[in-house]
Amino acid sequence: MATYKGIQGFTIQNLSADPSNPIEGQVWYNSTSNVWKVEQITTVGAWATGGNLATARLTGGGAGTQNAAVTIGGYNGSAVAISEEYDGSVWTSAGSLGTGRWGVGGQGTQTAALCVAGVPSVPTETDATEEYDGTSWAAGGAYPTPVQNSILGAGVQTAALNAGGSRITPPGAINVSAEYNGTAWTAGNSLITAKFTGMLRGVQTAAFYAGGRVVTPTDTSITNTELYDGTSWTAGNVINTARNYGIAAGIQTAGLIAGGTQPDSAATELYDGTSWSSTTSLPTNKSQNAGDGTQTAALAFGGGTTPPSGTITFEWTGAGAAVTKTITVS
Repeated sequence: MATYKGIQGFTIQNLSADPSNPIEGQVWYNSTSNVWKVEQITTVGAWATGGNLATARLTGGGAGTQNAAVTIGGYNGSAVAISEEYDGSVWTSAGSLGTGRWGVGGQGTQTAALCVAGVPSVPTETDATEEYDGTSWAAGGAYPTPVQNSILGAGVQTAALNAGGSRITPPGAINVSAEYNGTAWTAGNSLITAKFTGMLRGVQTAAFYAGGRVVTPTDTSITNTELYDGTSWTAGNVINTARNYGIAAGIQTAGLIAGGTQPDSAATELYDGTSWSSTTSLPTNKSQNAGDGTQTAALAFGGGTTPPSGTITFEWTGAGAAVTKTITVS
């Protein structure tokens, strides 16, 4: 008769703590928590609730990974300057922006993030960029035009991309696209369609811009996808649910979008570089939120439709990810 060791190549261990790098199919007994555990590969992606933000906000920016993220600015009745950092469990206060603002573009990592443009207070929008080093924010190069509602950006602090947005004066959506080299922004080729509050992620030379909102011919969410190759924008396949103000994560060949509004949505979609496919929805409708990460490990935090905005964080674990599960016996 075959044994577990014969099948898996190792014995069942009695451990005081879970192993740091378990192998798929490995079973062990945790003597501290008195439970059996197994390492398995997920077949379907799922959202779970994470730690709450300390300060509620909407229309802020986000950057980083599921276990090392930063939330940037936002709005909760007035402009928020406070940043917070996430370690995979808990949000803690971090350095404040030089100028509180909402409707910002956010991208990069927890130790090297960008906050681009936004609204300090109505009716003023700004072209200011701020750079984060993991401790404090400092002024960076000015964006080519004052703008709000770009919301998401792509790339890292020294090689970033931002696109779209809207203006208060003159009112309307814009199609401006620009690249950042860590010091200055350079205007690039325009988006095909002028739009704002869309979902942009990827790297400076290979990004996707999904959905968004247009003002003409009607003020409505769209399903358009545009792809950037480092020089030009081209049309891609449409998303399944028209929306804007959602979160985006990942890269051009392995992307994720979730949530959004007009109407409020919980829908999650995955991108393979060609087509969008629907997958497990967020636990609740979520819009005007921030987030980042990868297609298999993403975050969605803050957001809401009216102030005071939410503090809820959701964590995404995609199909194919390794997870530790407790074995229930009775």
